[in-house]
Amino acid sequence: MYERLLEKETIPDEAAIVRHLGREAHEWLIAFEDRLRADYQLSRELRFPFGGGYGWGYKYSHGSSHLCYVFFESGAFTVTLQIGDKQVPLLESSLPSMLRRTQDLWEDRYPCGEHGGWVHYRPMTDEESSDIIRLIAIRKKPSTKK
Repeated sequence: MYERLLEKETIPDEAAIVRHLGREAHEWLIAFEDRLRADYQLSRELRFPFGGGYGWGYKYSHGSSHLCYVFFESGAFTVTLQIGDKQVPLLESSLPSMLRRTQDLWEDRYPCGEHGGWVHYRPMTDEESSDIIRLIAIRKKPSTKK
């Protein structure tokens, strides 16, 4: 159901991305991006980063700091972000106040480093989007000067 844009040779333009996401998912993506923009000097780059299974998406950064990837899916999108070993203590102190789904996704993360890892999160509610924003804030503290 959540098919991705997997043809590396076909670079999608904005219209193709909107068509693939669908109106509702595109609106969710814009709202997610607006939330990031409120806390970071956000830059967005269209990328095909990890090979065939991930497909096209946006890489979001704050200056030279990578925040997350968003991969386009039919009717949705998935946010992929890494929590490094240094951020794990802050994450672990924050997890009890996050959604059960967020806790489960962290538990099932793709390992990276001794304790860190990659989380793949498809937000379907405002609360899930809020948890993703919190995870990103653990990864990179929000900017106080915009």
